[in-house]
Amino acid sequence: MSLPLMVFAAGKGTRMAPLTDVTPKPLIEVAGRTLLDRALDLGRAAGVGRIVVNIHHLGGQIRDHIGTQAAISDETDLLLETGGGLRKALPLLGPGPVITMNPDVVWTGPNPISALLDAWDEGMDALLMLVPIARTHGRQGGGDFSLAQDNRLIRKGELVYGGAQIVRPDRLAQIPDQVFSLNRLWDLLIAEGRAYGLVHSGEWCDVGRPDCIPLAEGLLR
Repeated sequence: MSLPLMVFAAGKGTRMAPLTDVTPKPLIEVAGRTLLDRALDLGRAAGVGRIVVNIHHLGGQIRDHIGTQAAISDETDLLLETGGGLRKALPLLGPGPVITMNPDVVWTGPNPISALLDAWDEGMDALLMLVPIARTHGRQGGGDFSLAQDNRLIRKGELVYGGAQIVRPDRLAQIPDQVFSLNRLWDLLIAEGRAYGLVHSGEWCDVGRPDCIPLAEGLLR
């Protein structure tokens, strides 16, 4: 199964300052490769279809870096957050389920996109890749979710959202705000029992702050 991939590259990277004063966070390198390229590598290895990358902060650098590798959803005028950003990109992504990925993380173990595609079922509206908090690095704060016996998502628990998912974007049209987080969509789907989770079997590092870069590089070694 081949699905389109949306990579969220429009954030300001405030936590990564001062590095992001001159470089957008997705173009920061970890072990000699940019975070954005690592995300694109995972997508291509999993056989995704069309790829869309959104841009805002220092977006011209990302546009130049990508070249013809992906379509650009330009949020230069207004940063729309993840939910608004995905909704704006839908004309580029096409109809049906979409893979979304945050590039500011590093994974070990199986390709998370491949694992999501293998586990995806047409009866789902969302499938989020989760990591037990004990297998995370650089994480600040607790977990995000737990799972029912049938792997339906429950808010609060010891599982961290890893920044990769498959989601049906149809319900985005019901959210009136222009700028909003994907949490709004998840809440709708969780309430209806349509959101599921998959637990990643490897480890994971948040690369959101300068001190996380050596943690990620150590994990990759």
